[in-house]
Amino acid sequence: MLAVCACGGIVFDEKLANVNYWEPWYLGYELGKKQQRPAGIPNKDNPRTGAYKTLVEQGLDLHELHALMAPRPFLVSSGSEDRPHRWKALNHAVAVNKLLGYADRAAMTNRKRHSATPESNAQIYAFFEHFLKKSPTHIQE
Repeated sequence: MLAVCACGGIVFDEKLANVNYWEPWYLGYELGKKQQRPAGIPNKDNPRTGAYKTLVEQGLDLHELHALMAPRPFLVSSGSEDRPHRWKALNHAVAVNKLLGYADRAAMTNRKRHSATPESNAQIYAFFEHFLKKSPTHIQE
């Protein structure tokens, strides 16, 4: 199994509206509530809700989820919200893969805008071809 993530936001970031994990259609949903929080970046008048609130309160972020992907290969096809400096968040997945004896299992590509491009799609296709045609690569001792 392998995966490609093509949505903006590989870490929680309340400065960027498109990294919207706090929304009710993502992690902000509150089970059993008819009225969900209004859309928008959390603030004192529109606080965090649901699982998102719990995760933030516990100091958790998406790097824990990335680490759970190991040893499955995954690619972050990032757009405007995940500039190259966000690669640091994937270092946890790299470390877990190394612990499990795997290398080169987490990857990130970048593009200027949110929407996919022919080039970013070609990178995704190449990623799938590489991992679907070859057996897993182990770290050489």
